[in-house]
Amino acid sequence: MLKFIKHHMETIEGIEIYPIISLLIFFAFFIALFWWVIKSKSSYIDKVSQLPLDH
Repeated sequence: MLKFIKHHMETIEGIEIYPIISLLIFFAFFIALFWWVIKSKSSYIDKVSQLPLDH
């Protein structure tokens, strides 16, 4: 089954760009998330971390 799919993927023109694009989107998302965590205020983080405990 994998050989069947791999054979058809090799025949598509320009398919090699899709893994590169998905890797770039993956890293951009986590870099943006990391930047948001670094830039967020600690008071906001403390408030949000207490939400599951407040009933």
